[in-house]
Amino acid sequence: MNIVSNDKLIIRNKRIGQAAMIGGLAVLAGGMLISVQYPDRFEISAGALLLGFVLSQVGIHFSNRWGRSPRPDELLSNGLKGLDSRYTLYHYTTPTPHLLVGPSGVWVLMPRHQRGEISYSNNRWHQKGGNLYLKIFAQEGLGRPDLEVKSEIELIQKFMSKVLPTGETAPEIRAALIFTHPKTEINIDADEQPPAETLLLKDIKDVLRKNAKGKGISEVKARMIQDAIRTA
Repeated sequence: MNIVSNDKLIIRNKRIGQAAMIGGLAVLAGGMLISVQYPDRFEISAGALLLGFVLSQVGIHFSNRWGRSPRPDELLSNGLKGLDSRYTLYHYTTPTPHLLVGPSGVWVLMPRHQRGEISYSNNRWHQKGGNLYLKIFAQEGLGRPDLEVKSEIELIQKFMSKVLPTGETAPEIRAALIFTHPKTEINIDADEQPPAETLLLKDIKDVLRKNAKGKGISEVKARMIQDAIRTA
């Protein structure tokens, strides 16, 4: 498998995450100090605590994606190790953070590190379990992947319409919500149909290989798309 990665972006955003985390902790400490030494200056301490919390959340956002090792891109690369050279995995070089192109088609890969039980019903994903402290202070919430899937697919559809040669149409863009935490369980009823494949990291290669035999694309089409992305 070929891997194309924007290393400059990863290094830059790692530094942003580190700075935001340190700055957030410093501002939080300052807010606490003000609240103790100057209890009559509540508005200043409250503002500092709010700013510190916001900075820490920004730090968490960036650190989870670019500061922690293994990073999401590293986890995906390791999880897909073993796919042959007909596949190319793109990290932070296309409109979506992680894109895979190969005989199994064009896939938007959406890694998530949340732990606990993941389910899908009423057109939304749900998370049960996990550590409340971690949800608030150490990792992002599950959010709304149902909305993100649609947005990311539309981004790649527009991107493909611009980079592909005139007259060439993009294949169906598919998405996979991939949970990378070893203590995650997925529980989705058979009659539910999420807009994205929802699976554990260890199962992604099997899904891709099965798809290549069914809803995949030709090697010629995959190579043409890869060439178009490379020259975009």
